[in-house]
Amino acid sequence: MTPISPDGGRVTGGRPGIELPDHRGRTGLNRAGRDLDRNPGVVVRDVELTSQGWHVLRRTTFDYRRRDGRWETQQRETYDRGNGAVLLPYDLNRGQVLLTRQFRYPAYVNDHPDGMLVEAAAGLLDGDDPLAAVRREAAEELGVALGLVDHVLDAYLSPGSVTERLHFFAAPYTPADRTGRGGGLAEEGEDIEVLEIPFAETLAMIRDGRIVDGKTILLLHWAALEGPFGPAG
Repeated sequence: MTPISPDGGRVTGGRPGIELPDHRGRTGLNRAGRDLDRNPGVVVRDVELTSQGWHVLRRTTFDYRRRDGRWETQQRETYDRGNGAVLLPYDLNRGQVLLTRQFRYPAYVNDHPDGMLVEAAAGLLDGDDPLAAVRREAAEELGVALGLVDHVLDAYLSPGSVTERLHFFAAPYTPADRTGRGGGLAEEGEDIEVLEIPFAETLAMIRDGRIVDGKTILLLHWAALEGPFGPAG
């Protein structure tokens, strides 16, 4: 299909993701960051699109003013996968939490024994607001219909190279709230096992290395220190 320009003419030249729509219909992917002016010590000079698939890799050239006042030119590559939301459902009466287990190739190729990671349910926002996204992921991955949901915090987990900001939530649940099978969406390649685990066991799993996922560790430690299983819970 030949793209159509705003004036109705056919576009025959250009680069996918920049002048032409890529396979997700995106253009202008090389423009992210060019208009940033919130920090007077950073001036963006150029943004190159080096790779685009489902997510986007960019190389940005910018001038940076050091603490001693000297300016220097730097380059950074950033991986843009959008923002996401992550959830810890907990049953305080039974002392249980709901987690998932699924295969993660990046962990597998980087020395994890089998790539099967125990994690809190999470997903990209995909145009939804964070609360709507976390309710969607709870239904798809865990088969849980959420009632009250509490926002816990927001965090960048890999700010040296990944743009993603994660919105963290926690929510109570009961066995009656488990209205679906969960498991994720097969058409998106998801094959997710739902785990109901005693909360005290999850802390032991962090200590012995059975849980190594950063977002999950953060949520579980929050739950132990300030959340439902904490001293004031």
